[in-house]
Amino acid sequence: MRLLNCAILSAILTLLAGTGYSHEFWIDPQSYQIQPGDRIVANLRVGEEFDGSSYPYRPSQIERFDLVQGDTVTEIVGRIGDNPALDLEASDPGLLIVVHETTDSRLTYREFAKFKKFVAHKDFKTALTDHEARGIGTEKFVELYRRYAKSLVAVGDGAGADRAVGLKTEIVALANPYTDAPSEMSVQVLLDGAPRADAQVELFDKSLDGTVKVSLHRTDADGVARFPMTAGHAYLADAVTLEALENDDPAEGPVWKTHWAALSFAVPAR
Repeated sequence: MRLLNCAILSAILTLLAGTGYSHEFWIDPQSYQIQPGDRIVANLRVGEEFDGSSYPYRPSQIERFDLVQGDTVTEIVGRIGDNPALDLEASDPGLLIVVHETTDSRLTYREFAKFKKFVAHKDFKTALTDHEARGIGTEKFVELYRRYAKSLVAVGDGAGADRAVGLKTEIVALANPYTDAPSEMSVQVLLDGAPRADAQVELFDKSLDGTVKVSLHRTDADGVARFPMTAGHAYLADAVTLEALENDDPAEGPVWKTHWAALSFAVPAR
């Protein structure tokens, strides 16, 4: 029975990987503010407009899963099939950064219109001309994609600061939403540790009644984007990078790779 359940789980995850390529992936804490001794419980989600299906814990699809608090990094180790994927006791007060990196997944484009729609949505301005120049064609080609998600959770007073944690690409909050109470949030988008200028950041703003507003923002020369915040709302910021792989022949393997960065957090109600 256990083997059958694992086989069913694998099939479901494979299906989700194939259908969720253009959707966001994020860490969704059940509560963004907890006390020492409480449990930090969070789902891994894939979906649209801050709403989506929950992924179980599956080591074969995890490259990295950590809790970062100050200089302490703790690996998250669960059991196959755990859903929520994160359920641990919080100890010390402070700002907790939950970090998750997936392994690579594959997407096969069989309709070029879907690729055109995707690159337009994510504002990859030269993707279509680059695709044509590489001679890839429009019939069938494969993209690899990898997700890099972070979430900020306040334990007790939530004091501390977000920071770069060494992901290929990531979004760093330049203010602490739990202690600074800023009316505007600044975030920095990094790629290979360097600021990513003129990058699109898609922001999902969820109000107390569950209504979600979507807005687009751009980073400046320092890789920083700014957007207003409202007390009591939860936020998801998303930034995607498109990488041309060295292979230009679809028959030989993947030709594109996308890297998805996400950051989720909430602003305390006043």
